[in-house]
Amino acid sequence: MDVPAKGNVLGRLVPARYILAVLGSIGMAIVYGLKVNLSVAMVGMLNHTSIRLAAHADREPLDMGNHTGELECEPTSGGSNETELDGPFDWSSEIQGIVLSCYFWGYFVSQIPGARVAELFSAKWVMFFSVTINVICTLLTPVMAEAHYVAVVFMRIGEGIGGGVTFPAMHVLLSKWAPPAERSVMAALVYAGTSLGTVISMLMAGVLTASLGWESVFYTMGGLSCIWCVLWVALVQDSPQEQQLISAEEREMIVTSLGGKTNDHTPHKKLAVPWRAVLTSPAFLSILVAHACSNWGWYMLLIELPFYMKQVLKFNMTENAVTTSLPFLSLWIFSIALSRTLDWMRAKDYITTTTARKIGTLFASAVPAACLLSLCYIGCNRGAAVALMAIGVTGIGGMFCGFLSNHIDIAPNFAGTLMALTNTVATIPGIVVPIFVGVLTHGNQTISAWRVIFFVTIGLYIVEIIAYTLFGSGEQQPWNNPPEDHEDGVEKPLNKTEKTLV
Repeated sequence: MDVPAKGNVLGRLVPARYILAVLGSIGMAIVYGLKVNLSVAMVGMLNHTSIRLAAHADREPLDMGNHTGELECEPTSGGSNETELDGPFDWSSEIQGIVLSCYFWGYFVSQIPGARVAELFSAKWVMFFSVTINVICTLLTPVMAEAHYVAVVFMRIGEGIGGGVTFPAMHVLLSKWAPPAERSVMAALVYAGTSLGTVISMLMAGVLTASLGWESVFYTMGGLSCIWCVLWVALVQDSPQEQQLISAEEREMIVTSLGGKTNDHTPHKKLAVPWRAVLTSPAFLSILVAHACSNWGWYMLLIELPFYMKQVLKFNMTENAVTTSLPFLSLWIFSIALSRTLDWMRAKDYITTTTARKIGTLFASAVPAACLLSLCYIGCNRGAAVALMAIGVTGIGGMFCGFLSNHIDIAPNFAGTLMALTNTVATIPGIVVPIFVGVLTHGNQTISAWRVIFFVTIGLYIVEIIAYTLFGSGEQQPWNNPPEDHEDGVEKPLNKTEKTLV
């Protein structure tokens, strides 16, 4: 439905597409912030004394000493003087692992169904559902924790179901709202919210746990997120044609740049996904490989590297929190700057969309790979380790204007489904990485063990670089608009009647 924009003050002052992008970024920040807040709040929820005594009663403590004879770093000053607050729950390490990992159970199963609902019906309401279910489950977490840890598991699964549909829903919205010349910067603005949400949540949860108690983490963060739900419903629509808070000039610019007409009132055609063409497309498969390999490195740098800094370089908890959090800010700044630069170069015809996507992906893979390689050989140089970690995490920001925007380029009609497919596969590293690191470092928390971990990650980054450089494409694929007489990108044979007419 084409809504006239007469008398619309807000639409003339603020571009509606950037209202969408900013609220989308905040929405992503909320989902990712509510995802990680439990890992911080759990420090105040657990009765560490009781858990430690129970563990000692069950088994003898492991000897975690360095038996290899290699260099061992000295702890920083104050590293052993930190105290732990005892909370009400004596959850064992196994229960803790289940509570923290069950998020991915919901995340894994919801993406493809959520993507199809967003494409066929409404991406706006799918995104609203995503944030709302996260808010509800967050607000209920303190009550559920008092009842039983199984109730918390159900809350986390619910959050995972909501979190799983965020990327597909936003991809569908961007495919209708982002002009090709601004696609990189709008995608980077939206998806960089994930990193900002993570760092803000970690710092905020730490302060709230220490000052007001662990329950305040869930009530405060969940309550503040309700504001977003109201703004999203009031200010966002599925397409420019449906948006009242938009100038006529902006609507015309967006719709025509995407090949549509502002006075086109025909309902959006609901296309069946050409599965065979998708799953045999080199352009799509290169995104799939890049997404999976990149996520391995993402989880390695953002989740496991802090353990390296604590186990090997002997950073204390406070230092670790600061050095882990700050690179997220530089990642956000770099991703916006790189996206803007690449969009400008594309507008000037200096580079193609394909080249822009490959440059962004190269930054997101080559930079962290080089930093991990350097980490293998700097020994106990903590200053260099912090610098390398900051540079590596910053470089990852290139993925937002690289392969992560590429689904919309090759098939805007199925952008949500394609994102759901690659993100589902890319979820597997989130499950495998902690197990992989745990096995290699069990009783062997040494530089040698971590070198093996880093070399495996570097190898996967090399696979990403080769696959995406050779097969990545920024051009729309033929199967994006399958003809009515085509199925799965393959022409259907004519029946007898059709042959006679021909």
